[in-house]
Amino acid sequence: MFDSTMIVIGSMIGSGIFIVSSDIARTVGSGGLLLLVWLITGIITIMGALSYGELAAMMPKAGGQYVYLREAYNPLVGFLYGWTLFLVIQTGTIAAVAVAFSKFTAVVIPWFSSENILVSVFNFHITAAQILAIFSILILTFINIKGIKAGKIVQDVFTTTKVISLGGLILIGFIVGSNAEVVVANFSDFLKGEWIHFSNGNVDWIEPLTGFSIIAAIGVAMVGSLFSSDAWNNITFTAGEVKEPRKNIPRSLFLGTLTVTIIYLLANAAYLSILPLKGTPGAVDASLAGIQFAAEDRIGTAAAYTIFGAPAELIMAVLIMISTFGCNNGLILAGARVYYAMANDKLFFKTAGLLNKNSVPAKALIFQAVWGSILCLSGTYSQLLDYVIFTVLIFYILTISAIIILRKKKPSAERPYKAFGYPFIPILYIILAAAISIILLIYKPQYTWPGLIIVLLGIPVYYFWKRKDSKSSSKNI
Repeated sequence: MFDSTMIVIGSMIGSGIFIVSSDIARTVGSGGLLLLVWLITGIITIMGALSYGELAAMMPKAGGQYVYLREAYNPLVGFLYGWTLFLVIQTGTIAAVAVAFSKFTAVVIPWFSSENILVSVFNFHITAAQILAIFSILILTFINIKGIKAGKIVQDVFTTTKVISLGGLILIGFIVGSNAEVVVANFSDFLKGEWIHFSNGNVDWIEPLTGFSIIAAIGVAMVGSLFSSDAWNNITFTAGEVKEPRKNIPRSLFLGTLTVTIIYLLANAAYLSILPLKGTPGAVDASLAGIQFAAEDRIGTAAAYTIFGAPAELIMAVLIMISTFGCNNGLILAGARVYYAMANDKLFFKTAGLLNKNSVPAKALIFQAVWGSILCLSGTYSQLLDYVIFTVLIFYILTISAIIILRKKKPSAERPYKAFGYPFIPILYIILAAAISIILLIYKPQYTWPGLIIVLLGIPVYYFWKRKDSKSSSKNI
């Protein structure tokens, strides 16, 4: 139970809570709306976890969401999830968190800055930050190849450390760092928002939020908070290695998502008591830059610097490095189990379905590490984030819908845990997630449409694998 909950919490808390509030603040422009974005995200995440638990208890098998989609719909839908998970969702998240790990390492060791270009060919650059990001992925992959116990120990230690560090930041923010003038400024116009629009990295225009524009801004801003609250389902990928999975997985899903939601809300409240929300672009001083324009969006280090100066900034950077490192351990550990399940269904490379002497899918871990490393070189943190969250929402909608479908398709199946508030909470989750997806399609088409195309490209790949399997079976006959 403890280990399972640590995977849920550890996979959720990575770099996002220390970074994305800056982008959210630029999009909604008020303390009240900033907290509202995180609250709505938390409610949606908990609703998803409460519903998801039914599937996890019903089918406690390695592969998790891939298995649920395969059983509720057909093997093609399950494959499209696994295909997208490998190409974008899991590996993209791993790459984004690894890049964030490098970003905070640069605070301690400036050589690892993203500005330090090591190789440059035309418009393609390889930076020291990207090299460090790739190295961190390879190290964690090596640890997990050594066995589930090694991965579990790393997860428990790093997750405990990150929760303590966040708890310390929250307490310091409220007790020591709270600034009366900042609190008044941030909470006087609590819900009066404005959306800062950019063009070529510069402020283009500022849109006062009224009517539907408030809803649109919240929907767009939730890209960051949803990304930060994602990966709670990773525990289901490892269901085949969890003790008493029918009981422990649903409980860990609820406890983990509830804990993280509370931590995130308190952390943002602490930010708002330390730093002014509104700031000046390019300002060197943390209090002048505010939450909106914190250096490289590093809100956690900016908050610590405001209270204790440079030493605290370094300490906080180290603690955030620990957080992102631990987060990626959970993502790497869990993701490979999906490719393992796909390989056993003959829908992925055959070797990914083999276990090594430590009883872990080593080849699946290696495939994941290679592609995640390539993605580290492909784009910025925010670009990877945008690609990931839209495709994640599509499959969460399908998965929660699977609860309703399987109730009709397999009414007599054993259900040790039944979705809380069924059918109202699952339906509400589907409606909210669909609304956010539509907003992202309208306001961020440059990233969402490519994500959808990636999903659809999996269709011919699926039939390629099926044909390959058919030919192999014919030869054996």
